[in-house]
Amino acid sequence: MFKKESIEKIGVDNKKWQQLFQESVEKAPERLKRFSTVSDHPVQNLYTPLDIKDLDYSNDIGFPNQYPFTRGIQPTMYRGRLWTMRMFAGLGSARDTNKRFHLLVNEGQTGLSTAFDMPTLMGYDTDSPRSRGECGKCGVAIDSLKDMEILFDGLPIDKITTSMTINPPAPVVWAMYIAMAEKRGISRGVIGGTIQNDMLKEFIAQKTFMCPPRPSMRLITDTVEFATKEVPRWNPISISGYHIREAGSTAVQELAFTLSDGITYVEAALERGLDVDSFAPRLSFFFNSHLDFFEEIAKYRAARRMWARIMKEKFKAKDPRSMWLRFHTQTAGCSLTAQQPYNNVIRTAIEALAAVLGGTQSLHTNSLDEVLAIPTEEAATIALRTQQIIAEESGVANTIDPMGGSFYVERLTRDMEEEALEYIRKIDDMGGMVAAIEKNYPQLEIADAAYKYQKQIDSKEKTVVGVNKYVTEEELPVEILQIEAELEENQIKWTNQIKDTRDNKKVKESLEKLGEATQRDDNLMYLIIDAVKEYATEQEVCDVFREAFGIYRDPGVY
Repeated sequence: MFKKESIEKIGVDNKKWQQLFQESVEKAPERLKRFSTVSDHPVQNLYTPLDIKDLDYSNDIGFPNQYPFTRGIQPTMYRGRLWTMRMFAGLGSARDTNKRFHLLVNEGQTGLSTAFDMPTLMGYDTDSPRSRGECGKCGVAIDSLKDMEILFDGLPIDKITTSMTINPPAPVVWAMYIAMAEKRGISRGVIGGTIQNDMLKEFIAQKTFMCPPRPSMRLITDTVEFATKEVPRWNPISISGYHIREAGSTAVQELAFTLSDGITYVEAALERGLDVDSFAPRLSFFFNSHLDFFEEIAKYRAARRMWARIMKEKFKAKDPRSMWLRFHTQTAGCSLTAQQPYNNVIRTAIEALAAVLGGTQSLHTNSLDEVLAIPTEEAATIALRTQQIIAEESGVANTIDPMGGSFYVERLTRDMEEEALEYIRKIDDMGGMVAAIEKNYPQLEIADAAYKYQKQIDSKEKTVVGVNKYVTEEELPVEILQIEAELEENQIKWTNQIKDTRDNKKVKESLEKLGEATQRDDNLMYLIIDAVKEYATEQEVCDVFREAFGIYRDPGVY
């Protein structure tokens, strides 16, 4: 990008400046400490054209909507349309969460995002002994199609997209959503949204399990195939780095392990016989936005460039949309502190700004009280307003990729890409991500990174305001949303009532057909939809899978 003569002159001038810098540093020895990102990537004193002299503008940076999409996937980006403001919500009963959805939509939210309680996430009904004490505590309880009908009552699901953060039981919950829409007269070809449905990162990081890795891949591939043929506006998988980062990974590990998971899902769909350009445009991603502002921006830019090259060069995709890395972002829950919780508003604003400058397609901003409990309405509204102020007042959406061309950001983008590709090569050499998981490779890499970062906090090498620096004894009052104890009792009664009043003969027949199909190569989505339409519960369907495929137990390596 620069003439040879210019680079030579900059090199000479840089040496002169470095000498001046060292002389100044000697007068301020307290600043001699090593500087690094949150992920401990070394940060130089200054970045110049020397750091990006080998980059080719057209091939490495380019223009928005043009390969390799480093600067964004849409030609107009936010000048044409702002990102989707998709606040994560789920609390108590389906009726409680429906009320929160209506509040957020009325306040200007442009997409729905559903959090489920722990029993739902694990594929158990509220009346299971395994579910005691967990109903509605970290999200909404969904046991049957009846709950799904209440959850989205009165919401325009034919006009607004819905995201559902669910993994082992994702095919079941998605089947309920499809059945609910069809009962309302909305065809499966019209509804749009995303199910997370990313089991590989569950084995790596978040640890909600049902079946072992290989049968889990079969269920995921069924959903990809079904969406390709039946639900063209739906993203059947959100390949998630978010929980990998929440588990303690570095930004590079988040990038590398997430794209390795994506590669594995593409390979599985190709083995099923699908054409890459028939399904790849509907693959989506989900990333964390942590506190190191420039590192996060560089991560998103590197992710787009890497995925475009992977899809074009490795998988021979021809449709440019197959090369797009479309992603949702959530600000970092692990960066929030219970100490001085109002500081979390500032943290979230910084992280949200990084996601926007990195070109995200949709965004959830965490609430200040999220580290303590399910957010209150006031805290959730402040979090939404954070996005709206960035969008409407800050000016950052006025031009496309304003960070493009920054010597620091472009160098950091390149460094992260190179380091992530080295991880991907190691995983490929192991036989792919499933084999790497079975060897516990990504799990141990993340554990080591998390341990190193905690040591840096404990030694005060890294600062967390209010935790290891600027600590105060004063406790600021924060309102906590309480989930009433009788919720669980009411939900159990409700679920049992549904079981008593449905046609149990049809339920039994539908579950038997599903069980038989697990022993064949049938796509199971059709039979799952049939079962939930008869009001088979989530656990009843998941128990069929547990019986057919076995139950996964985490090896718990250290």
